[in-house]
Amino acid sequence: MSWRIANECAERRFGSPARKQIIMFLADKASDDGSGIWCSKGTIQRHTELGESTVKRTISDFLREGILIETGQRRCQNGYTVIYRIVLAKISQLDSTAEPDVETGSTVDPVQSEPGRGSMVDGVRGPRWTPNHPKTIHKPPTRVDAREAAAEVEDLEFGKILSAYPEDRIRDRRTCLKQISAAVKAGVKAEDLLLAVKAYAVETESYTRSKVCFADNWFKMRRWEKGLAQIQVDRAKALEAESKGRASLVEWILGRHPLCKHITKRQVADLLANKAVTPEQVRSAGLEV
Repeated sequence: MSWRIANECAERRFGSPARKQIIMFLADKASDDGSGIWCSKGTIQRHTELGESTVKRTISDFLREGILIETGQRRCQNGYTVIYRIVLAKISQLDSTAEPDVETGSTVDPVQSEPGRGSMVDGVRGPRWTPNHPKTIHKPPTRVDAREAAAEVEDLEFGKILSAYPEDRIRDRRTCLKQISAAVKAGVKAEDLLLAVKAYAVETESYTRSKVCFADNWFKMRRWEKGLAQIQVDRAKALEAESKGRASLVEWILGRHPLCKHITKRQVADLLANKAVTPEQVRSAGLEV
């Protein structure tokens, strides 16, 4: 449970009691950065006592609005449970529930604007605010400033990469995120790094846990480079196959082969875009440009 996330959600307007109830339940399950929420819609329904359709619709709305994002999956007895993350940058943009300050004009007999501070006989004043006054601070402020919000949005992609790693072998999240950030800054594409992590997760799925490397060591030793190398090999093969396929299509069109009738409009557009054939050659083969 994170007091930070719960406080932030409690002080924002979500548009309806059902939406507020669901986001508060999710906040109760979150870490301080909003991540690590894994609970099924059935669990949410049981605890909030809301209707099934209401829970499903609200979760879908939160995902569409960017208030929630999916960061992975966790296996369970019924298949898998989606892992969510509350996006603080989005929460901080919602309207506040705090009452606006009310200013009053001067009167002949001014009304006391703040509570009394107690007797001065012993030289000690009473408290500035009563316990239930709106300005009473019970906990440290939890507002997210603009820079922190921007940094959080920037780190969402890195968090998604880390979440793809075998969950029970993730250790020292801060170090892992630093290593991911360093790799991306060095020129590795974030989407390629994500594919490398997913490939390792699939590769080690049948391993005993002791044979799966801890995440901080895996990123530190740059073991993702093996996955990147395989990704590059697969892409080269795919490009080669695509080139051979395009060459075959060109040969059919130039030779007006009977198989030209099986060439799709998308393939024709691709050939024209790559200047492999001319519009006249396409028409001569009986195809539409």
